[in-house]
Amino acid sequence: MKLQLSVQYGAARAGLPATSTIRRWARAALHGLRHQRIALGVRIVEAAESAFLNHRFRHQRGPTNVLSFPFEAPSGTRSELLGDLVICAPVVRREAREQQKPLRAHWAHMVVHGILHLRGYDHLNRRDATAMEKKEIRILKELGFANPYLS
Repeated sequence: MKLQLSVQYGAARAGLPATSTIRRWARAALHGLRHQRIALGVRIVEAAESAFLNHRFRHQRGPTNVLSFPFEAPSGTRSELLGDLVICAPVVRREAREQQKPLRAHWAHMVVHGILHLRGYDHLNRRDATAMEKKEIRILKELGFANPYLS
């Protein structure tokens, strides 16, 4: 599979994962798709931009860790574009600290989690959440990270 990845840094780059690292995490989360080419956008933002997008598209207040925007091609057309992720750097840092997780592991989790949403996975009910979490745990383990759901 050929991955066309666009990473935008709308936040200070110090301490953020490199594009090459995000690419490796994205490839792991996309493994198994039967597409020859996939296009994906990732934008890393500050809290204000995340809060704005979270309110506008989810009607929720405040910033959130990751927002997923799946692309739906018009009927009768095909597209390589899977969608876009918006990841909030300050929220990811805060959550990693609060959950006592390595920051790099939490970044990987947010990329994998967001891409699984783009692939159609969700966690709106217990059954779907269990399936999504199981897939996340397997992908992160393959990347060398611990189960993100262990306390």
